Amino acid sequence: MMKYILSIITLLISLSSMSANDLNIVVLKTERRLEVYRGLTKIHNFRCGLGNSPIGDKERSGDGRTPEGSFYICVKNPKSKFYLSLGISYPNNDDAARGLQNGLISKWEHDRIVEEQKNGKTPLWNTTLGGEIFIHGKGSSSDWTLGCIALNDDDMKILFNLIDVGTTVEIKP
Repeated sequence: MMKYILSIITLLISLSSMSANDLNIVVLKTERRLEVYRGLTKIHNFRCGLGNSPIGDKERSGDGRTPEGSFYICVKNPKSKFYLSLGISYPNNDDAARGLQNGLISKWEHDRIVEEQKNGKTPLWNTTLGGEIFIHGKGSSSDWTLGCIALNDDDMKILFNLIDVGTTVEIKP
């Protein structure tokens, strides 16, 4: 519950500091929706598929869950095997703290994730927490990914052309 409240506060702070042209992405896992906002105005609403075990927050590599929390787009891949893709900055600082506390990652891995987050870079993706979580194409009709967010290709093309590296992504339960 506290993580959800902190995520909402983070989203509200980021929305309040945006200019009229700034975009952000909100994923509503329960509704299987990906929404794009310009400031406070919703400009796109897409159906999405999730990881093959969609309920709950991602905890580790291979769990099939789509992460929840506040992230940013850290990479754009126009040559994805899933049509087009936008990399999400998972794991974030909260995930790294949980992973360190639960003995899933080392102090060095934790510190590296935190440093990359601070600098707006791609976080360490090759830990027990998992990584390489993308928004990509190839279909939204079911929950079929390993933790990614999947859109239909036409929708992914629209999103890919709109979104820049650094765009905020809020993934809600």
